[in-house]
Amino acid sequence: MSTPQPNRENPRSKWRGICFELVLFAMLGTIMFLSDILMELLPNIHLVGVLIVTFTAVFRVKALIPLYVYVLLNGVYAGFSLWWVPYLYVWLPLWALALTVPRGAPRWVRCVFYPLIAALHGFAFGTLYAPVQALMFGLDFDGMIAWIVAGLPFDLIHGVSNLTLGLLIYPFTELFDKLLRGTYR
Repeated sequence: MSTPQPNRENPRSKWRGICFELVLFAMLGTIMFLSDILMELLPNIHLVGVLIVTFTAVFRVKALIPLYVYVLLNGVYAGFSLWWVPYLYVWLPLWALALTVPRGAPRWVRCVFYPLIAALHGFAFGTLYAPVQALMFGLDFDGMIAWIVAGLPFDLIHGVSNLTLGLLIYPFTELFDKLLRGTYR
C-alpha cells in the first residue's frame, strides 16, 4: 500500500489564480455591460451575444461568472424590475449552445458556428423572453404569440446584427488565448 504524497502545489499560487479569475471575470462582465450601454442608441445591436460566445469559447463553464456580473449590473443600473427577470435565464441558451462547439474544433467550424449561434439567439430572443413576460402581465397563449409577433422586426435586427458582429468571435477567442497563455492556463 502506497502512502499518499503531500500536495506540493504552492497555496499562494492557487490563491493568486483565484484572485486573477475573480478580477478578470468582474472586468469582463463590466465590459459586457458598458458595451451594451454605449450601443443603446442602436436598437438590438450590441456586443453582448458576441462576448458571451467568446467568453464561453475561452473559459467554458466559468463564462457564467461574467455573464451574471453583466445581469446583476443591468439590474443595479436600470432597476430590478419585471423586465429584468427574464435576464436571469434568457442568456443561458446562448451560453449552452456555445458550449456545444468543442474547444479543439477545426477553425472553419468555429468561424462558421460561433456567428450562427449568436444569430440564432438574436432571432429567438423575443420568443425566449415572452413566456415570463406573459405570466407576469397575465397574457394568455394568444396574447403571448401576439407579443412575439409584434417583436419580430426587433428580433430580425437582433439576429442579423449578431450574425454580422459574430464574425468577431473567432478573432476575439484567438486574442484571449494568446493573452492568457502562460498567465491563466
